[in-house]
Amino acid sequence: MTAQAHIVVTRAIPEAGLTLLREKATVWVNPEDRPLTRDELLARAATAQGVIGLLTDRIDAGFFDAAPLLRGYANYAVGYDNIDVPEATRRGMPVSNTPDVLTQATAELAFGLILAVARHIVAADSTMRSGNWPGWGPMQFIGTELAGKTLGIYGPGRIGATVARLSRGFAMPIVACGGRKPNEALVRECGATYLPFEDFLAAADVICITAPLTPQTRHAFNAATFARMRPTAILVNTGRGPIIDEAALVTALRDGRIAGAGLDVYEFEPRMAEGLAALPNVVITPHIGSATDAARNGMATLAARNLLAMLEGTTPPTCLNPEVLGRP
Repeated sequence: MTAQAHIVVTRAIPEAGLTLLREKATVWVNPEDRPLTRDELLARAATAQGVIGLLTDRIDAGFFDAAPLLRGYANYAVGYDNIDVPEATRRGMPVSNTPDVLTQATAELAFGLILAVARHIVAADSTMRSGNWPGWGPMQFIGTELAGKTLGIYGPGRIGATVARLSRGFAMPIVACGGRKPNEALVRECGATYLPFEDFLAAADVICITAPLTPQTRHAFNAATFARMRPTAILVNTGRGPIIDEAALVTALRDGRIAGAGLDVYEFEPRMAEGLAALPNVVITPHIGSATDAARNGMATLAARNLLAMLEGTTPPTCLNPEVLGRP
C-alpha cells in the first residue's frame, strides 16, 4: 500500500482507529455528526481505496458500482445486515466486521435493561426528579425479583452467552433458542437447555434477544409470539430492531400480554413505533450497547486493522468472506 491510498470513514470514530489509518494513508472523516446520505456515500466512495462505514450505510451492488478503486470495506459494527456479503464475494471484495470487542459491553447493557424493567428503575427515577414523590408507600413501584426466574437467550452467540454468565449471581436457569448449532460454552458453563421456539417462549420469564437480523429472525417476535409468552414476561432486545414487530409490541405492552420490555434497538431507527415512548412498562435507550470506552476504541482499532490488511493484501483479523483473499 502506498501513502497515496485514500480511506473514507463515513462517521467519526474514536481516534485510536483513525491514528492507525493516518499512519498509512490519507483519511477523510465525515465532519458532521450524522450519517452520510446515499448520494454523499456514493460520491465519497468514488475515489476511495478503502471505506470504514456504519450500519446506516447500505453496502450493496450500487455502492460497489460507485467505487471502482475500492479494495476493501470494514464495518464498524459486529452486525452486518447492511452489507450484501454475497455480492461483495462475487466481486472478490473483502468485507469485515468487529466481533468480540463489544461483547461484554453489550451484554452488560442487556442485563442493565433487564434490571431496569424488572424494578421500574426509570419510572422511579422520573418520579423523584419530578418532585412529586409523596414519600414511601407500600404499593409503589412493585417489581419482580430475578432470583430463580428463567432467562431465555434468543440467539445464543458470544453476547447471549455473556448475558447468561452475568445472570449466575441471580441463580437464573437458562433456556436458549436459535443459532446454527448449540453454543457448547453456554451449555457447559451455564447449564443451558436448548428448546424449540414455542417451548422456549412458554418457559422463559425473561427473554433477551441477542440474535443477528436474518430472514429467519425478522419479526420472529410478533403478535402471535407475544400471545405465547408468559403475561409476566420481560422482553429485552440488544440484537437488531426488526427482529421485533414493534407495532405488535406496543399493543402487547399496552394490553398487558407481556409485563415489560427493554429496548436498545428499533425496527425503524432512529424512529420508534407510535405509542412506544408513552408506555410506562418499557425502558428505551438509543442503541448504546457498545457505548463504553473499551468497546468503542476496540471497534475502531479492529476496523482499522481490518481495512489496512485489505489494502496491504494480508489477511484481515475478522474478514466475513475470507474465500476472496488471494484472488487475482
